Amino acid sequence: MATGKLKTWLKGQRPKMPTREEMVRNKYLAPIAHRFGHSELWRFTRRSVPRGVALGLFAGFIIPLGQIFLAAFLALPLRANVPVAALITFVTNPFTLPFWLVIANKVGRFMLKLDAAAGGTATAEISSGRWRDFGWFQVLEGVGATAFGFVVLSIVSAALGYFLSGVLWRFLVARKWTRRPGRTKVLKPAE
Repeated sequence: MATGKLKTWLKGQRPKMPTREEMVRNKYLAPIAHRFGHSELWRFTRRSVPRGVALGLFAGFIIPLGQIFLAAFLALPLRANVPVAALITFVTNPFTLPFWLVIANKVGRFMLKLDAAAGGTATAEISSGRWRDFGWFQVLEGVGATAFGFVVLSIVSAALGYFLSGVLWRFLVARKWTRRPGRTKVLKPAE
């Protein structure tokens, strides 16, 4: 039931999505349009899909804005699936970004071995009222830990995404082959 609704919604969205030919004719993409025109970047193959998933996850976590463009441009030299790479970047969107900021901060603090005692100087300076002595180092400490956490998340999620999408691809293809007509199991005659 939900699959039928999804297909209907996707058919309604199809006129809004640019096709490969429209991207090649786009005047802003003219310098690299010949690269977007290759059909191998738009086919769903066992090699291009995991590359697209990995690039989409990497681009989604490494920068907060413009990740779709980064994923699409990285897909060109790496021969990854461009639509998959662009779609996977939506794992970080305005609704999920606060969650990922907290996770990235915790990962960064864990990896950099920052604990509550390290941030205690900033709290003491703020509570004492000595604002001019307050260093930006304490502020940047939290931002730096979060940025480092995003770098770790981008690398780890890209590796996991590549591996898991490759395994899922093999599983789906194997299941599809076993369900094909004419692929029935041959039984040995009873002796």
